[in-house]
Amino acid sequence: MTSTGDPATDTGALDAAFAETVRRTGASIGALYLLAPDEQLLRLEVLCGAPAGLAEPWTRVPMAGRAPVADAVREDRIVWLGSQGEMARSYPRTAMALPYPVALVAAPVTGVRPWGALLLIWPATRPPYMTGRERSNISASCRRLARLLEEAAERGRPPGRGGPPRVLPTGTGHPPESPAMAAADFAERLPGGSCALDLEGRFTYVSSGAGDLLDRDPGQLLGTLPWQSLRWLDDPVHEDRYRAAVISREPVVFTACRPPGVWLDFHLYPDASGISVRIVHTGERPPSLPALPRTPRAARPARASQLYQLTHLAAALTEVVGVQDVIDLVADQIMPAFGAQGLVLSTADAGRLRITGHRGYTRQAVESLDGLPLDTSLTPAGRALDSGVPAFLADPEEMRRFHPRAPRISGKQAWAFLPLVISGRPVGCCVLSYDAPHEFPAEERAVLTSLAGLVAQALDRARLYDTKHELAHGLQQALLPRTLPAVTGLRVAARYLPATRGMDIGGDFYDLIRLGDTAAAAVIGDVQGHNVAAAALMGQVRTGVHAQAALGPAPDRVLAGTNRLLTDLGTDLFTSCFYAHLDFARRRAALASAGHPPPLLRLPGRGARPLDVPPGPLLGIDPDAGFPVTEIPLTPGLMLLLYTDGLVEAPGVDLDDSIARLARHLARADDRDLDLLIDDLVREAGGTGRRIDDTALLVLHLAGEPGPAGR
Repeated sequence: MTSTGDPATDTGALDAAFAETVRRTGASIGALYLLAPDEQLLRLEVLCGAPAGLAEPWTRVPMAGRAPVADAVREDRIVWLGSQGEMARSYPRTAMALPYPVALVAAPVTGVRPWGALLLIWPATRPPYMTGRERSNISASCRRLARLLEEAAERGRPPGRGGPPRVLPTGTGHPPESPAMAAADFAERLPGGSCALDLEGRFTYVSSGAGDLLDRDPGQLLGTLPWQSLRWLDDPVHEDRYRAAVISREPVVFTACRPPGVWLDFHLYPDASGISVRIVHTGERPPSLPALPRTPRAARPARASQLYQLTHLAAALTEVVGVQDVIDLVADQIMPAFGAQGLVLSTADAGRLRITGHRGYTRQAVESLDGLPLDTSLTPAGRALDSGVPAFLADPEEMRRFHPRAPRISGKQAWAFLPLVISGRPVGCCVLSYDAPHEFPAEERAVLTSLAGLVAQALDRARLYDTKHELAHGLQQALLPRTLPAVTGLRVAARYLPATRGMDIGGDFYDLIRLGDTAAAAVIGDVQGHNVAAAALMGQVRTGVHAQAALGPAPDRVLAGTNRLLTDLGTDLFTSCFYAHLDFARRRAALASAGHPPPLLRLPGRGARPLDVPPGPLLGIDPDAGFPVTEIPLTPGLMLLLYTDGLVEAPGVDLDDSIARLARHLARADDRDLDLLIDDLVREAGGTGRRIDDTALLVLHLAGEPGPAGR
């Protein structure tokens, strides 16, 4: 559906609803994040109460990352952090990049589908809890924002197309339009004043007394940033105090020295429209700031925003796991942070640079650059990697002087070649490129160089992880059955789901064993742990069960024999196991459990319930343990669901309640396609999101009447 209306109407309605929400909740800062089209990233769409520069580290938030807005969308819940301490405990990366006394809430903006998240920030002076009324109001506001987004999408103008975030004026106060109005705002905030800053940090009012103290004409300061117009304030520590005032909305004090030795105290009083600053003589040199000679520096120090950006990205790099995670982080956060349009990330392998990830390059360009020798002269990558010194080229002419063919390959106009080196060992090379000439100031070079060292460490760890993971995953896949045998009169389906964190493997297993023409055995188990040792022991348990099953049909003997095998091995890992012997001739099933969750039984027309199978101890503890046997009839249409605890265990949820809920869902499930039934059960159990444990499922369905949903 399309429309010829003005797209600005949709944007205006959305912005008005967002600004009203920020005003009504009393938040000092608000931000609206929208999901990118691929739904792997949240982009900052609208901002209120802070300049865009302060939000730069958070303009793009990966959905897989550990951040309040990502968790709010992914888990469809409100995330409330009432203090800096709570933030540090729950979201250490966020607290590191936002080290100010604030409270915040992240709420999902969801309608017919997830659209994004609303972020609201308050000064820490507000109560450290949310009332039910506040929670309801925020949820209602999010639903309203979702409706506006859906209406815009129906008119053919879906929001969130990219670009910089829109910054809205605050709902309180009024933006100063002249020094006189700025002075009026300042007079309202302080009983006598010195100067005023807007939220961007620019001078909007400077009194004559302030001019005398700062040793500058007030007219020359208006519209400038203090750390640019007053070189002696050009220190990240001073800029950080301004940032603290803007974000926390709390008064801040700092001391600075105006050459040749005049010490001044700066008192910052913020509100939603700007900052009032009172400047007074300190009177004497602070004892905590000893005299240090001021040496001239050729390069300016890095801006506080860049330092916070570096801290934020450094924290993010500590959380990456595999090589693809490193590539995604560099592409999604580091590239936009430095305004780059192209990326090539290469690893050193057998004397060559192999491209492991890229963005903004054509396939032909990537093929030309892939596999270059480490000493290549085609690009500066080889020289940078050999010397360990980054190469910054601001325009094609500079590149052509040393590498004449390089500009023709990519069509880029500026490049930063960052060698990835660890203890003198080359790991690879990270190339950031630009579609237009780009100057690299000294502070940007310093930040990129520091960042390259962090990327090198992360990439080296990721390569090691991927290697271990491939070996472990290959081992596990070799130990699990490739296919299940066909058994007459029995429909079966199985699934293994790895944990979504860690090594992505574990000790859960399942199997179906043919025992002649009239019998079969079904087994499921869970070896403690999520590592190579657990996967290896799983293979031994599965082999032991096979061997014991061939010796006799009694489930207690099968588990007892397998238990003795494990105790003889002397392993430190324990195993739960459930074994079912299906005798189709007698139409009976014999069941035994070694500390395993009870299976679910579904009968036509009678619903589903957990089976009461008295469990014996876990395997591998007591070599003389016994395992009680329970028998049930094999009636036509009977269904058994065997599973491991990863399907039903969740933090804060009673295990019996979780099993009962799964049984109720199984009773209603459609059994015409058992693989689709497993998909349905996994969704119901929440297994499609983040899994802290691996999971195995095995469904057995006897031929007969279809279940209630399959009639």
